[in-house]
Amino acid sequence: MTIDPYSIIGWLGMIFIILAYFLLSTKRLKSNSVIYNLLNFFGALGILVNTFVTRSWPSVALNGIMMGIAIYAIAKKIKTKPVYKELK
Repeated sequence: MTIDPYSIIGWLGMIFIILAYFLLSTKRLKSNSVIYNLLNFFGALGILVNTFVTRSWPSVALNGIMMGIAIYAIAKKIKTKPVYKELK
């Protein structure tokens, strides 16, 4: 039995998305963290590659949009200056 490399990429994408959701749900990550958005980005990328090869166009569109949202969130987080509380 041979495993299609595009299936492996799709499975890895699914694992990244499930991991991001698990870490968010267990409050180990915040929804605006760079790591959370990177997991979602690479997860969506993996699924996008797999669904592009299989010509599942609705999934290609969905994951392309998810990648765009993740890029937007990461860029916004990087551009935001940290707020420091005064030391008393």
